[in-house]
Amino acid sequence: MADTSQRMLRLLSLLQNGRAWSGSDLTAALGTSPRSLRRDVDRLRALGYPVESLRGPGGHYRMVAGNAVPPLMFEDDEVVTVALGLRMVAGGLSGVLGAEEGAERALGKIERVLPPRLARRTVTLAAAVDPGRRVWPGTPVDVLTGLGEAVAAGHRIRMTHRGRDGRELRREVDPYRLVLLRGRWYLFAWDRDREDWRSFRLDRITGVTPTRAVFDPRELPAEDLAAYLEEGFGAGPERHTVTVVFHADAARVAACLTRVDGSLEALGPDRSRYTARVDSYAWISLVLAMTGLEFTVEGPEGFRAHAAELAGRLGRAAAG
Repeated sequence: MADTSQRMLRLLSLLQNGRAWSGSDLTAALGTSPRSLRRDVDRLRALGYPVESLRGPGGHYRMVAGNAVPPLMFEDDEVVTVALGLRMVAGGLSGVLGAEEGAERALGKIERVLPPRLARRTVTLAAAVDPGRRVWPGTPVDVLTGLGEAVAAGHRIRMTHRGRDGRELRREVDPYRLVLLRGRWYLFAWDRDREDWRSFRLDRITGVTPTRAVFDPRELPAEDLAAYLEEGFGAGPERHTVTVVFHADAARVAACLTRVDGSLEALGPDRSRYTARVDSYAWISLVLAMTGLEFTVEGPEGFRAHAAELAGRLGRAAAG
């Protein structure tokens, strides 16, 4: 590469993949001399890029962590992937409260410097993908990061968890994984009080306190934890799929539901469809009634009959 600027940009792109490069490999990839390579490395260091170099047998060039975040270099496929991911997070699909604003700012910075050909690819791909919309309450970013650090360090934690009945209990667990499933984040952990594996929804967790006590790792019950949890959620002697249409927007319905383990679909400014797999018509009747919202039962016929019978019984009770 005869042009110094192009050669430096290519060098920066190569170093930012985290690999340790030998001097001969870099000079071959850049089509330059060892002397020019050393000058280009010095130029990158002057710009704030922390490039490490070791001489002798096993010598190499490598980008290391520094005290600041210098500009990054991306290949074409990398920048399209990053832009698409940020677009999805900015649309509220990460399930993390507060992530949308940061993603929107980062996406704006990238889009302003994209060359036209990459900008067209990014816009086209974003328009072609429809991953749906998240309407459930999200997870606070401090809870997600705090639990993530505990998982990475293998440290036991104490936390407050709100159960299905609304009660808040202090739990002490060994955290193993954070799992994104059905648009929600779950902590998969060993519950030290129950001495068993448990999953906890992150939007129901508060007061995370790391203990810095290292726990002895256990063998996970399955390699694919998402499939394991999905199977557990669907367990039961008999399951029914109940579908109702609320006469309210999806955000309001999500705020009023005390149990939100189903799926919620926005149908318009004042309509939304809620679908849930349940093993008790009596239980889902209570959940729906507690929202205080008007709704229409779409099915199944058994639930419609149950709701009519319950309404008649309550009416007779009210009549004295």
